[in-house]
Amino acid sequence: MARQRVPEGPAPEPAVQKLRIRYAKRGRLRFSSTRDFQRALERALRRAGVPMAFSAGFHPHPRISYANAAPTGTASEAEYVEIAVTARVDPEALRAALDEALPPGLDVVRVVEAAPGALADRLQASHWVVAFPGLDAADLESAVAGLLERDEVLVTRRVKTGDRTFDVRSAVVRLEVTTREAVTAGGDTVVGLPVGEGPCAILTAVVRHTTPVVRPDDLLTALRTVAALQPPVSPLVTRLAQGPLDAHHEVTDPLATTQEAVGG
Repeated sequence: MARQRVPEGPAPEPAVQKLRIRYAKRGRLRFSSTRDFQRALERALRRAGVPMAFSAGFHPHPRISYANAAPTGTASEAEYVEIAVTARVDPEALRAALDEALPPGLDVVRVVEAAPGALADRLQASHWVVAFPGLDAADLESAVAGLLERDEVLVTRRVKTGDRTFDVRSAVVRLEVTTREAVTAGGDTVVGLPVGEGPCAILTAVVRHTTPVVRPDDLLTALRTVAALQPPVSPLVTRLAQGPLDAHHEVTDPLATTQEAVGG
């Protein structure tokens, strides 16, 4: 009977602390892929001297868990990752060090010590804002009404295993249409909102995370299917939040049950 091979050298140091990180993907960095961010984060962790825990086996890798990353081309204010470390670190110090080490546009917003349970289980829904430059709000409202009156809207997306058809309508919790003028009436600056003159319809959407997760491009495909909606230019998409879905159909903070968070 062949002997089972075992890695040479000492076993990896055990993890003594897990930390959850919220980061934003802004500006031109919205075009960075998940793999781009993974490489940038691993470099930043090394530069910051974070005492990372590693997996066992012949090819140890840092213990980092990524959860439901936004699609390439979309901005986000609410991306999450969890890391394990071999020595306790101060969350505020870690936040500042990682934010300094990452390129501008990949901005560390909060760091907290992880509570029990899986982070992915708390990411139940997303709140998106989609800006349509050159599109009148009335045209978008008509398309949204057509989608909401349906019991089912099927779209097909190409995945790694081939084409997959799924229902978008069942994942939609709330859709609302407004305008750039209404959003900025109070003088607020909205992340991802285009500047300039001309009409700009704004769609806010709360979408439940299903399998597969319904993405903003799936929602746009559904609007095109039910109402032939054809925006004059590509819309600008930003995820404002993702987390637990409360009884009022609001997306809440997935880090709220952890120790007090720190912000940047």
